Amino acid sequence: MRFNYRHLLFALIFLPCTLLAQTAKYPYQNTKLSFTTRVNDLVKRMTLEEKVSQMLNSAPAIKRLGIPAYDWWNEVLHGVARTPYKVTVYPQAIANAASFDRNALFTMADYAALEGRAVHNKAVEQGRDNERYMGLTYWTPNINIFRDPRWGRGQETYGEDPYLTATMGSFFVRGLQGNDPKYLKAAACAKHYAVHSGPEPTRHVFNTDVSNYDLWDTYLPAFKKLVTETNVEGVMCAYNAFRTQPCCGSDVLMVDILRNQWGFKGYVTSDCWGIDDFFKNHKTHTNAETASADAVLHGTDLECGTDAYLSLIAAVKNGRLSEKDIDVSVKRLFMTRFKLGMFDPVSMVKYAQTPSSTLESAEHKALALKMARQSIVMLKNAGNVLPLKKTIKKIAVIGPNADNGIAILGNYNGTPTDRVTVLQGIKAKLPNAEIIYEKAINFTNDTLLDYRDVSRQYNIDGHQGFKAEYFNNVDLKGTPVVASEPEVNHFWQEGETVNGAIKANNFSARYTTNYTAGNEGFITFEIDGDDGWRFSVDGQEVLNIWTRNRWGAQQYKLVTQPGKTYKLQLEFWQGDGKSNIRMTAGTYKKTDFTALVERVKDADAIVYVGGISPQLEGEEMKVPYPGFDGGDRTSIMLPSVQTQLMKAFKNTGKPVVFVMMTGSAVAIPWEAENIPGIVNAWYAGQSAGTAVADVLFGDYNPAGRLPVTFYKGDSDLPDFNDYSMTNRTYRYFNGTPLYGFGYGLSYTNFKYDVIAAPTAVKKGSKVTVKVAVTNTGKMAGDEVAQLYLTYNNNAKKTPLKALKGFNRLSLKAGERKEFTFTLSAADLSLPDANGKITPLKGKFTLSVGGSQPDEKNLTSGNIVKKTVTML
Repeated sequence: MRFNYRHLLFALIFLPCTLLAQTAKYPYQNTKLSFTTRVNDLVKRMTLEEKVSQMLNSAPAIKRLGIPAYDWWNEVLHGVARTPYKVTVYPQAIANAASFDRNALFTMADYAALEGRAVHNKAVEQGRDNERYMGLTYWTPNINIFRDPRWGRGQETYGEDPYLTATMGSFFVRGLQGNDPKYLKAAACAKHYAVHSGPEPTRHVFNTDVSNYDLWDTYLPAFKKLVTETNVEGVMCAYNAFRTQPCCGSDVLMVDILRNQWGFKGYVTSDCWGIDDFFKNHKTHTNAETASADAVLHGTDLECGTDAYLSLIAAVKNGRLSEKDIDVSVKRLFMTRFKLGMFDPVSMVKYAQTPSSTLESAEHKALALKMARQSIVMLKNAGNVLPLKKTIKKIAVIGPNADNGIAILGNYNGTPTDRVTVLQGIKAKLPNAEIIYEKAINFTNDTLLDYRDVSRQYNIDGHQGFKAEYFNNVDLKGTPVVASEPEVNHFWQEGETVNGAIKANNFSARYTTNYTAGNEGFITFEIDGDDGWRFSVDGQEVLNIWTRNRWGAQQYKLVTQPGKTYKLQLEFWQGDGKSNIRMTAGTYKKTDFTALVERVKDADAIVYVGGISPQLEGEEMKVPYPGFDGGDRTSIMLPSVQTQLMKAFKNTGKPVVFVMMTGSAVAIPWEAENIPGIVNAWYAGQSAGTAVADVLFGDYNPAGRLPVTFYKGDSDLPDFNDYSMTNRTYRYFNGTPLYGFGYGLSYTNFKYDVIAAPTAVKKGSKVTVKVAVTNTGKMAGDEVAQLYLTYNNNAKKTPLKALKGFNRLSLKAGERKEFTFTLSAADLSLPDANGKITPLKGKFTLSVGGSQPDEKNLTSGNIVKKTVTML
């Protein structure tokens, strides 16, 4: 009955399509015709005003033509994001890159697209399919090169290497878009095109220029592969300017390369609010009309975020562009919607029949755990301190990320029904052990708010906690949705619902309770939130942060009388975007490291879980902590308070293991020298804690590899604003890294042998290298075999070395496997100073092993090399 109901509802919504498939009134409603014919017929029936209305991300319905409203804005970076429904959350993109498993990423994208279809279908059932984050056009993947570890959005990428990025991005797109010969499962979008990787605080205003060599060698290869080989449906142009022109209006990027050289036929969207940047920030255009006309003439079909494109009507009338120019963009947009099956009966589109049971299915959750395990990189294992024994009687689990359910989800994420922190994972692994848990410190300081007993003193209407009132507007007006909540501590992603009833955009809330004081004499309230809030005690306003985009915790110290009751009220409003509001109370205490060490000194092992968090690094954030700025980092060093705590733990003489969570490279020179066990766990998704515990206790043999260089410190980095690749990434870095790209240890050992490789190759030919790898250890495990090309005797500029192949293999103890790397003619070419791709000259060296050819890896053993001459 449920399927029949949904089928009927789909049919009613797309009534013109379903009925006219049999008796088509207009050709665009005839499903027997080609999409091109149908799109052309539909667009010619639209007025100029109707056409322009469809060029905004939130496109309105055109009822007379049977066109439903549609919002193009959606995300699926590592699982469906920002939906009000519960979904599977996989590891963050940088963690997926660390797995070096293209096939797992393909499957993840496939599963995510299915869940996206289920979300869209549920939205149709509920009449919400025209809302943001309910559509089938996803603005993913982010294939920018992670050129500088300070960039907060680098976590969304596949790392610093063009080959790895292009390969992983390609498999993601293929998995997401499906293999149906007619319909797309979902529409992927390659972003941010191009030469874009921070800094976040200046992304709307900065202009960058790079040499043609760097442009074609580093910044464009992934975009080229996705456009010319993988048939990605969409491209998003970046905020910044390139060679003085905004990227969405760039002659070089948009016209010469994307549309002319690569022949891209899909749609291009601006980054959100990017068209406004033309005239508000870059100052290259005088107003919305000139900016919009120029963007369309450069091939930007859709505007996201604002409505500058509405000025296109005037631009046509004023002769800045023609209605035919508008037609080109509108046809591209409708072509994507037709390919998604939005104008055809459900019975014709298999993906439109995806059931709700797909959401968080057993297979999807199992893959989330598998990929979390695969992503973990073991950086150090001195004295085989790992794996820890499961017979441990007492273990200390300490640190700001030990029980952090936000950090494991990364950014651009959805919300799962269940998530497992590291603390929870270890508890499940050691059900009979004594586990000491303390947060101990914040990420950047050692002063914590002790509020453990305060919640007992909140009471309203006979219940502990708060009365929460949620309003479907920003003015605290109307009839609210009322709930009873134990605390005020919320973090809503865009598109989620508040209390299951109100959309988490443009809403307000009021939290009320009575606080009965004890004998403490005073209490400190700490409040932070995104857009605006105000706090009152007994009807007297004492804190007011009622201005938009004001971020950072504020404190109010209330002097109290024992036994007296105080009425507390916190009012909050949130505009467009993700939102959070939190109120804690108690007394601030500086952590006594000596006392903490005394409490844990008899533990069998100490697991410190620290690093950083998406609460500190990300997209255009306001972060008032030292070492962080606007979502980026001003220093890549691990915050010193964390190092000081680990120094105290080291003095206990107990085994200390550092589990680091991060979305980017962190410099840990002291830890690398002094802490015996170091594991990098990234932001590993809903099953992060289970995966970490599996690795720590030997139930999974780690094989992740670093997709970025871990430098020794800030002095290794060039100016953040400099986009030249000189001395950047493993391909051009002249120094010695702390841990190099491609590095990662195992609990077993491997040996490589070259079986066959040529000594010479003709220009334009492929190169095939046959290799064998043997697990020479006593434990089964995965190995990531990597092939690098080192350039010899080339007169032109070349990378120091470059990844050209990788293969993740599973081998039992003693098992040997043979496999083949095939390098294409393009792999054996490089751009010249003008950007022209030309074959290599002279000799080059191929190296195969578990790491870079000149980096020591204790468990991946030998590197095999072969010198080849290009004829």
